[in-house]
Amino acid sequence: MYFHINHLHDTVVINVISKHGFTVAVRVLLNPITTNPQQSGATHHVSHTITHAQKGIGMTANNLNDDWWKQAVVYQIYPRSFKDVNGDGIGDIAGVTEKMDYLKNLGVDAIWLSPFYPSDLADGGYDVIDYRNVDPRLGTMDDFDAMAKAAHEAGIKVIVDIVPNHTADKHVFFKEALAAEPGSPARDRYIFRDGRGEHGELPPNDWQSFFGGPAWARVADGQWYLHLFDKAQPDVNWKNPDIHEEFKKTLRFWSDHGTDGFRIDVAHGLAKDLESKPLEELGREYSVVGVLNHDFSHPLFDRREVHDIYREWRKVFNEYDPPRFAVAEAWVVPEHQHLYASMDELGQSFNFDFAQASWYADEFRAAIAAGLKAAAETGGSTTTWVMNNHDVPRSPSRYGLPQVKGAPYHQLPHDWLLRNGTTYPEDRELGTRRARAAALMELGLPGAAYIYQGEELGLFEVADIPWDRLEDPTAFHTAQATMDKGRDGCRVPIPWTAANEPTLADFSRPIPADDGTGENHVPLCAAGQFGTGASFGFSPATRAEGVTPAADPHLPQPLWFKDYAVDVEQADPDSMLALYHAALAIRQESLTATRDTTAEQVDMGPDVVAYTRAAVGGRTFTSITNFGTEPVELPGGSVVLTSGPLTPDGQLPTDTSAWVIK
Repeated sequence: MYFHINHLHDTVVINVISKHGFTVAVRVLLNPITTNPQQSGATHHVSHTITHAQKGIGMTANNLNDDWWKQAVVYQIYPRSFKDVNGDGIGDIAGVTEKMDYLKNLGVDAIWLSPFYPSDLADGGYDVIDYRNVDPRLGTMDDFDAMAKAAHEAGIKVIVDIVPNHTADKHVFFKEALAAEPGSPARDRYIFRDGRGEHGELPPNDWQSFFGGPAWARVADGQWYLHLFDKAQPDVNWKNPDIHEEFKKTLRFWSDHGTDGFRIDVAHGLAKDLESKPLEELGREYSVVGVLNHDFSHPLFDRREVHDIYREWRKVFNEYDPPRFAVAEAWVVPEHQHLYASMDELGQSFNFDFAQASWYADEFRAAIAAGLKAAAETGGSTTTWVMNNHDVPRSPSRYGLPQVKGAPYHQLPHDWLLRNGTTYPEDRELGTRRARAAALMELGLPGAAYIYQGEELGLFEVADIPWDRLEDPTAFHTAQATMDKGRDGCRVPIPWTAANEPTLADFSRPIPADDGTGENHVPLCAAGQFGTGASFGFSPATRAEGVTPAADPHLPQPLWFKDYAVDVEQADPDSMLALYHAALAIRQESLTATRDTTAEQVDMGPDVVAYTRAAVGGRTFTSITNFGTEPVELPGGSVVLTSGPLTPDGQLPTDTSAWVIK
């Protein structure tokens, strides 16, 4: 590594040519780099910006290791909302390829693509019709192969979503089941049961689906099938050998097409026990609440038998060199996480504690302790850190709303969404400051960090999407209409260019007078400022044939997206995007390069979350996040990055993080 230093007024610009061949331009204020926290004039705001990336083998060294996933930075792509190339208003696989340089320059190790398979979109693509193909609206297998090739040339690994708890109701297996007789081998691939009542007119029990309404649907011959999610997503029967073979075939198919890993949807589901007790004795509480259990006794979730499935999958993963890995979406008690993450099974399991925490130091401190403990118990794996994904309100909005300690999971943001963002005040300046601090707290930790598209831009939840433009089934299938607005607010298409600004469109709707219950519905839309006719660069100006104007995005973009467009943030050294560039560069060069996956929390008071870990050169890295109302002193060492300005005397203000290396 060598340095080329330019002096610009009171700033040093250091062009760092790393041993891996890429350049990092580091802007730091003079006075001084190595600081004493008591010293006046300590570093205020350190900003690092990637100027260009290495050619050939890729952006990071971590992804050259067979166990790259243990400390990977993984960027989640929701393909329908990432980049549209053909102008139909829907993101596509070719759009991912087009933006590969953006992902490479950001410094991520891998991309995870949410489902892109043929689907009726009853649940955003998680209702899969064909597990070994690409939805024609999103492209072709040739497009996927080209995307995977481009990713690997950029040094980026590819992870795809696998949905093994259920198929779509148009999957060939379910079509065969409907055409077959009750009790047939085709029916046995799913969970069919006779109904209750004199003529079987009642469902087998009163289980509720996660999207609202009964978890059983009746077919023409009178039997009922189980669907824990949408009725278009029938649960499969993992006691049937055909299901085992179908998914092993799918894992091999995508591995053969260049996929390096898998994200397993509802990984704690799959294995079920509907025989040990009469179904009518298994009440509603088993289907929606009480999912977490400590003794593997739940009939639907986190059963011991599910681990037999994943040990079987591990044999498939080990057929490849290097072996494939998977990360489990497993909502289970902490002491069971390590089973899914075992090196004999999937290899990794999501830790959702960060995504669930309110802005309190003790909640994040407990989340870090639990995550590090779980990783130590797996005997070879690492934990994962997740602030955002396609299922939760975006963190700047969560942190900008009033914080209620001990509130049910995201209850306040969900209430806020239900009223189109009008129930509680959203303090965007506060939310941004806290989201910046949270990013550094997360990205300094050992293990894998998962970033959801738009997180690096600091996007807020779009709370006021018109109800009649929503796509998420949770907005429509709840027991009472308009009881949950769903997850579309974090799935709005990404803004790429500010100049490609839409024209203001009137999406407002009247408030219905009464729904027959004596209560008004919520407004279909607040006075939102949405656009039409352009898409901030999400879609091209015209469709593929070059004449017809592109369609509007499948979800409407608010006009305030202009301030968060990628090109705007690329030009701003203090933007959220610049912070992510800086953090990922330091993480790769100073932390991941040590191959050390341990960390230790440090007690700096009840309102501070701090931890240390090894840095290159035998040094020590410390991350400090101040949740309190008063500034705190920083430990001695070099302040290499802060999420916001320090105080004039070099202390760490409220809602701010700092990285220090000594």
